[in-house]
Amino acid sequence: MAAVSIRRSPLDAAGVEQEEGGIQSGREWRRRLLSGAAVYLRRLAPELRWQLKRVSSSCGSLNVVCVPTIAVFACIRDLTLDPVDACFHFSCTSELVFWKLVPGEIQIVDMAGKNSHYNRRASSYCSSTTIVVFVALCLVVVWMVASSNIAPAKLPSSEMKDKVPGGGTNPPKGGSGDITEDSVKEEAINDDNVVPSKSDIEFDKISEVAVQTKEKNPSMGDEETNENSDALDKNDSDANGEQDVESNEKGEDAKQGHDTNHGETDGEGKKQKSEQGVIEEKLDRSSNEDKDDNQSKNKDEHEVFPSGAQSDILNETDMQNGAWSTQAVESKDEKEMQAASSSKGQIIEYSWKLCHVSTGADYIPCLDNEAAIKKLRSTKHYQHRERHCPDNALTCLVPLPDGYKQPIKWPKSREKIWYSNSPHTQLAEVKGHQNWVKVSGEYLNFPGGGTQFKQGALHYIDVIQEALPDIAWGKRSRVILDVGCGVASFGGYLFERDVLTMSFAPKDEHEAQVQFALERGIPAISAVMGTKRLPFPSKVFDVIHCARCRVPWHIEGGMLLLELNRLLRPGGYFVWSATPVYQDLPEDVEIWQAMSSLTKSMCWDIVAKKNDTLNQVGFVIFKKPSNNKCYEERAEDEPPLCQESDNADAAWNVPLQACMHTLPVDSAARGTMWPEQWPERLTKPPYWLNGPQLGVYSKPAAEDFQADYEHWKQVLNKSYLSRIGINWPNVRNVMDMRSIYGGFAAALRDMKVWVMNIVPTDSPDTLPIIYERGLFGMYHDWCESFSTYPRTYDLLHADHLFSKLKKRCRLLPVIVEVDRILRPKGKLIVKDNADTISEIENIAKSLHWETIVIYLEGKEGLLCVQKTMWRPTR
Repeated sequence: MAAVSIRRSPLDAAGVEQEEGGIQSGREWRRRLLSGAAVYLRRLAPELRWQLKRVSSSCGSLNVVCVPTIAVFACIRDLTLDPVDACFHFSCTSELVFWKLVPGEIQIVDMAGKNSHYNRRASSYCSSTTIVVFVALCLVVVWMVASSNIAPAKLPSSEMKDKVPGGGTNPPKGGSGDITEDSVKEEAINDDNVVPSKSDIEFDKISEVAVQTKEKNPSMGDEETNENSDALDKNDSDANGEQDVESNEKGEDAKQGHDTNHGETDGEGKKQKSEQGVIEEKLDRSSNEDKDDNQSKNKDEHEVFPSGAQSDILNETDMQNGAWSTQAVESKDEKEMQAASSSKGQIIEYSWKLCHVSTGADYIPCLDNEAAIKKLRSTKHYQHRERHCPDNALTCLVPLPDGYKQPIKWPKSREKIWYSNSPHTQLAEVKGHQNWVKVSGEYLNFPGGGTQFKQGALHYIDVIQEALPDIAWGKRSRVILDVGCGVASFGGYLFERDVLTMSFAPKDEHEAQVQFALERGIPAISAVMGTKRLPFPSKVFDVIHCARCRVPWHIEGGMLLLELNRLLRPGGYFVWSATPVYQDLPEDVEIWQAMSSLTKSMCWDIVAKKNDTLNQVGFVIFKKPSNNKCYEERAEDEPPLCQESDNADAAWNVPLQACMHTLPVDSAARGTMWPEQWPERLTKPPYWLNGPQLGVYSKPAAEDFQADYEHWKQVLNKSYLSRIGINWPNVRNVMDMRSIYGGFAAALRDMKVWVMNIVPTDSPDTLPIIYERGLFGMYHDWCESFSTYPRTYDLLHADHLFSKLKKRCRLLPVIVEVDRILRPKGKLIVKDNADTISEIENIAKSLHWETIVIYLEGKEGLLCVQKTMWRPTR
């Protein structure tokens, strides 16, 4: 904290007359000061708060708030000092500011001699009124700080030094020290990623003045509000946090509760019910019950949390509704959970290291577990491309590629990316002639081609619709699955037709194909058609596409094609573009005959078959039946129907089976009707939610759905879009780490972003609802690493995720995983309880992340942090 002193005023030379005589007795001074303060406190509070606002505007520093706190004690102790001549000075990031009491006014003077006057009715020279005004000013500020709802984050003592001007430590590698005013202005012009300055952020941490001043004084202009600065101060922490988190974790017991059986199999006793944690998100806490309507309206404009009308929808039921089964079972006792969590108030130190692995900057822990892969008995069914997560979760940091740059913005990124961000050329050498990718100087260029559409994906997309107009891209067909996607140009250009594509491919000899896709701003995951079900619910994809995806659909009873049958919506289409469709080579003819026989026995009809003369390829389109009639009329039960006890929606680590699930017959069941056309399906509750079942928030499911959507629209409009330092034109790849109904993603519909909705395996299984409304996502257990490359998301959003995770696994490795998948300068938004917010901020600071916004209200809080380019040196 900056030094504060009381001294003889340097402004005496300006002609301020000093009173002769005055009160000499210290005892009398104390009596008159303290008794008069109470009388004037209530009357002067609004005016003095306004005056404090003017001071904060001059300095914008945390030190502004601290000075009056110390000044109160200084006033009482040093009673022989004439208060008319008392000046309080303190260091700011930019200038020195002086407070001075003079007869009839409060005066603020900076070093340049600029005066800001707050005139009041003149009083007698050194009268008791003037004295009380001064003391009241000090006491009011103390009262404001003490009663503030915004609790400051607990900072390590070493970090407090960073807040003292002139007391900073060495800047991190690749960073710079303090930013001058000129450099801030220059950066504001050149840097698209505009965020608030650190001085503004720290002031918000300590006091509500920035939010409440305008509420108290609506007549103030907008220019008096705290505005986001155009530049982000460089992190000036030491490199004392170098990683492997050999944390000296004082108070963070390692609790790793792994549920090995996360699947749902109704008839085999594996499906258990668990209590749902109550999420109490208190959205509107007003400490002043006397605010009138105008003041309430002004407050709504500035709230980080939405208003109270929405608060009740965020209380999840503490009982397990039968309709909302979970993908996994929480089995840890509450006492164990509490013992595992960090003790309140403790500061944990972390020592970070880089991950030293063969895959370097492309490390995916659950796909690059070489020790586990070596122990596999067979790789015949691509077991070596499936997930094999390490026993101990990752606690080291993945390094950056040499020369890493901020990704190119969408839509230019669809055509080119920085070579330095994904320095791989093998795919260009092997597939360059098919227009997948080409190397051009410092860029990797993507002409938009593929093995089956060398002349461009858009032409190929249009040819498919010409062959089958009923496919109706962007209307009837909204969410599709692209198997063996390559660099995902097919999905990338389907955005032009308002279609959302879940693309996937294995991490194989086509190095970095999924990484290329994500770097381009196209959704994709690393996955394989192997021995386990894909992490999606049944009956959700409108169309499934495979263009030379190298999957042997016809072998082993058609097990892999039957997995697509599980995922495909009744009445949905499978588009297969491969050489057996249009070539007459013996091998191709054999495969075509096998596929024809298999699809016929599955009751799939061929609805179109066409050759693309421009690309010199062909494709066939199959349609899945909409009812069970064909199944019942088959002469042979091959492939067999699955047992009734087999849960088609169970998808987390569930082995594949060569069987077909029957289709629903109840008209009110999911899958009996096609969803509304896009975009109507986005906002309209699915027809199968209109029954008596309760939703996640204990209301009728349809009401829950609508309330969730309204809630997230309100949060986006009042907070996320403008108030937490996110420059949305820089955001493309977004993940909602704990989605319920997909309301957050739906509220972002008009933004040029796509959202990967994650439904955790221990949360209510609402993922089918997300698909029904024309969005997409997948299941995942956040106690494990996610199947994506490092540095692939611009924004991660976690709504009450981490506090729930602490019941099952350590929080530290989860944040390390967040660091792995988040791009440098990417943002993490966390809404959670205050204890969890503080714990995450502590870890984030040790990672040299920047705190953009922290807002604590009662037991709830919001945190927005930004990852930096910092990496440990060892």
